[in-house]
Amino acid sequence: MELRGTPSQDGFYFPAEFAPQEQVWLAWPERPDNWRDHAKPAQHAFVQVATAISQHTKVCVAVSTNQYLNATLLLPEAVEVVEMPLNDAWMRDIGPTVVINAQGERRGISWQFNAWGGEVDGLYVPWDDDDAVAVRICDHLNMDYYRAPFVLEGGAIHTDGEGTLYTTEECLLSAGRNPHLSKAGIEACLADYLSISQVIWLPDGLFNDETNGHIDNLLHVIAPGEVVLSWCDDPNDPQYDISRRALAVLENSTDAKGRPIRVHRLPIPGPLYLSETEAAGIAPSDGMKREAGERLGGSYANFLMCNQKVFLPLLDSARDQQAIDILQAALPDYEIIGVPTREVLLGGGNIHCITQQIPTVNNI
Repeated sequence: MELRGTPSQDGFYFPAEFAPQEQVWLAWPERPDNWRDHAKPAQHAFVQVATAISQHTKVCVAVSTNQYLNATLLLPEAVEVVEMPLNDAWMRDIGPTVVINAQGERRGISWQFNAWGGEVDGLYVPWDDDDAVAVRICDHLNMDYYRAPFVLEGGAIHTDGEGTLYTTEECLLSAGRNPHLSKAGIEACLADYLSISQVIWLPDGLFNDETNGHIDNLLHVIAPGEVVLSWCDDPNDPQYDISRRALAVLENSTDAKGRPIRVHRLPIPGPLYLSETEAAGIAPSDGMKREAGERLGGSYANFLMCNQKVFLPLLDSARDQQAIDILQAALPDYEIIGVPTREVLLGGGNIHCITQQIPTVNNI
């Protein structure tokens, strides 16, 4: 049921990703203008991600009518396949952001979705099915929801669950999202819907991130007052300056509880590029740039934290183990589970982008 008012008015807040989760949702890829070779390689990668998570936590996958049988045959029996219309497969951005309260209740938020920029610089048209996914999932879960009056994607925000929200100016202040809102107006909206009291604005997202710089490709909150930051030591790489500007903001900020922010530097893979073979398998598109030689937005920060596990994209054999070691040292109580996901990266994101968690609450 759609609710009036806002989560903040009703005592609900946005929990951290490291809080307990009941289930994780994905969506099934099939767009030929985003996923090469009719999405078959991408589907295999999504199956690997879903399988890895499902060995520890319930997984649900939203699938279009055309792909329902195919997905059912490819996914393990433990995964729940839910039929619903989709435009693409970025569940972090189209699924509900779920808020909880102290009484053990949860509610969903359906943000307005316009394919990362609408008529200004959106990546595909139409996007109406994706815009309806959050509500459909809430209905499937028999969960009340709020319909937010502004554009936002789940990948654009990270929280510590204690009042601090991290995002980028490049994304939330982009012309294609909420041009009618000032920076202060956006902060007020985030406070109304997520019950956060402080926004830490990083200037830019990861280099060549086609979402206008989602935070989840640049940074991940791993504990209150503690983050990992995508890092680059090559001064000739555009990411070098982006990472340093972000670090400067983090080092000069305190979170909502007044804590300094501890930063773990997580080197980026590669740099990685789209190959001629990969580009040849993608249908031409007006919105999405998929040309041989294109720099890919590869990031190890685009992982999912889920019930004391980290599901980490494996992207570069020369750097994968270093990323695992850094995360294991930062998260000694977690199991780091690597999944090869170059095929997900080719579509413009990674494990965090294709997943959306549903937090556990006390009454279930």
